[in-house]
Amino acid sequence: VQLQASGGGPVQPGGSLRLSCAASGSISNIPVMGWYRQPPGKQRELVAFITNLGSTNHADSVKGRFTISRDNAKNTVYLQMNSLKPEDTAVYYCNIVGVGREPWGQGTLVTVSS
Repeated sequence: VQLQASGGGPVQPGGSLRLSCAASGSISNIPVMGWYRQPPGKQRELVAFITNLGSTNHADSVKGRFTISRDNAKNTVYLQMNSLKPEDTAVYYCNIVGVGREPWGQGTLVTVSS
């Protein structure tokens, strides 16, 4: 399945964005989907993941500010990002978590700056 992340852009600190990850095929049988990010000059990290039963987990750095969700009928995974901080600036990617992870796409750039 191919994954396309979108929804990034420039935003001021304290602002919000919603990222979308559209899959070319069904995601209903994919056990775990996740959002990753790679800040400038740093390694890629897992930000949040969601199981096909709807259980979620968020990294401590985004807990209470970001919310991952998935719509299996639309083959889409979302990341609602609120109270954005400059340190959230990164390229954001979606991908399968664990076995079956796809090649990394281009991601979507989020820039948090005043």
